[in-house]
Amino acid sequence: MKLATFNPPGTSETLAGEVRGDRIVTFTTGKTVLELLADGDRTPATGTEHALADVTLLEPILRPPAIFCIGRNYAAHIAELGNERPEKPIVFLKLPLSSAPPSGPVVTPSASHALDYEAELVLVIGADHEIAGYAVADDVSARDLQRSEKQWTRAKGFDTSCPWGPWITTADELTDPIGLRITTHVNGELRQDGNTRDLIFNPRELVDFIGEACTLEPGAIVLTGTPSGVGEAFDPPRYLQPGDTVRCEIEQLGAIEHRIA
Repeated sequence: MKLATFNPPGTSETLAGEVRGDRIVTFTTGKTVLELLADGDRTPATGTEHALADVTLLEPILRPPAIFCIGRNYAAHIAELGNERPEKPIVFLKLPLSSAPPSGPVVTPSASHALDYEAELVLVIGADHEIAGYAVADDVSARDLQRSEKQWTRAKGFDTSCPWGPWITTADELTDPIGLRITTHVNGELRQDGNTRDLIFNPRELVDFIGEACTLEPGAIVLTGTPSGVGEAFDPPRYLQPGDTVRCEIEQLGAIEHRIA
């Protein structure tokens, strides 16, 4: 099942729906996507149907209760930036206002002039620390702030720095997220082309590691790291500019496409 949060055509009403091919069907239960994940309800939607192209997709969960992120979790990405392979997952947080719709926009903070893209597999948490589903995100990063500050809150957690979606593919539909192609295109040019089989720490290891110290509430999301090909690694670096369009896609999970404002 693919769960989405959306505005129907011509309205600002926020509804939960089930994506079926190029259509989306409204749930009539009144439950949000978060509630559907938390209680495990997988009853098919039976309400009004719309063409997917006619609705506005929002973040699948509006303001997730926590946005955990993992740094340096693909060996090739570690190598391209000259970092050391971590012995344990590197965990950091984005803020609630980091969450943005799959179509963005991502607003460049005034403190940065070096925005970069990072396509990432997202784990969506259900009840009891279980992985309820998967999605796509762009961990947009301010590289100048990341280099100049010892912690990454401003560099990674600025407003709109986490566009994600376009929906949540539940774990009963995708039983294994390993072996999926993950790509980023900037203005149509392929920049990242990796595979989730190259993750150093797998999804279950990441959730268990975070859970040793933190409660993962239903609706929390975990960004699992990015493959090689980031703008910082080019010589000279190729940072995002206002007006650029970034498309991040993961096989079987869909794509998000947002602009830089």
